[in-house]
Amino acid sequence: MRILVLGAGGYLGSALVKRFVSAGNSVTGLVRNDSAAAKLRLAGAQPVSGDLADPPTSVALLENADVIVFAAQLLLEPERRTVEAMLDALAGSGKTFVFTSGTGVLSQRTDGEWSEDTFAEDDDFVSSKYIGLRRDTENLVRSAGERGIRGMVVRPAMIWGHGGCPMIEAFYRSAAQTGSVCYIGRGLNLYSNVHVDDVAEVYHLAIEKGAAGALYHAVSGETNFRTLAEAVARELNVPTRSVDLAEAVTIWDKFTALIAFSVCSRSRAPRSRTELGWEPHPDRLDIFDEVGHPALRQLLTAG
Repeated sequence: MRILVLGAGGYLGSALVKRFVSAGNSVTGLVRNDSAAAKLRLAGAQPVSGDLADPPTSVALLENADVIVFAAQLLLEPERRTVEAMLDALAGSGKTFVFTSGTGVLSQRTDGEWSEDTFAEDDDFVSSKYIGLRRDTENLVRSAGERGIRGMVVRPAMIWGHGGCPMIEAFYRSAAQTGSVCYIGRGLNLYSNVHVDDVAEVYHLAIEKGAAGALYHAVSGETNFRTLAEAVARELNVPTRSVDLAEAVTIWDKFTALIAFSVCSRSRAPRSRTELGWEPHPDRLDIFDEVGHPALRQLLTAG
């Protein structure tokens, strides 16, 4: 099978490439630079340069692929325009198009408080004020079957593994900047989480036997932000500290403070488990294994 991975040089994209190649597929990956291209070749895939924000360029890549996996991260409006242009080009082809969303779309701003709400794939919810527009793109892909496209959406929880978890990186950055590992409010909020290799398996199974129009979650556990902050602080031998949103913006940035650390986003994956037969690997269930990874330690001296 010929699979095109858009965003192949990223954290998730590189894991997808590895999984697809291991399954014997012919994989092409869209990358932005020579370094990413070299890594793709080492993984057994063929790199191609292009700009997703330029629809004519990105659409031209689709011709030689049986499956297109959109794993890139764009701003919401350019993302929707790009996906719409691709679906227009794929209409009537019968090809598979898998769009990467995230459980941020169902997150609730709690300013550090826990929420009892948890959502399965097709549960209704109030879309996030900040990134809820991505749900429109999800629906665009899920309805693509009406146009002769096998469209599916994968919505991962907070991804971790191999030292690449962006939120745990943010804990380390707060220690480098302030001398403390910071969290917002009481820190009882959380994103459910999942190992990046288990996310890649959801994509593999969805391509193999997923239903057109389906939405699949990837989630295997949850731990609140304060508990994670305390684990990082023990590893670094520094204190933790609660901050308000205004200070969090100065430590990280407005997007990270609002979309990551001030919300609660709890999810479940019954459709992935029953329809795809997906199960996270038993050796990849503990997010605390990520704490202390050398790649994270390097953040203390970077820049």
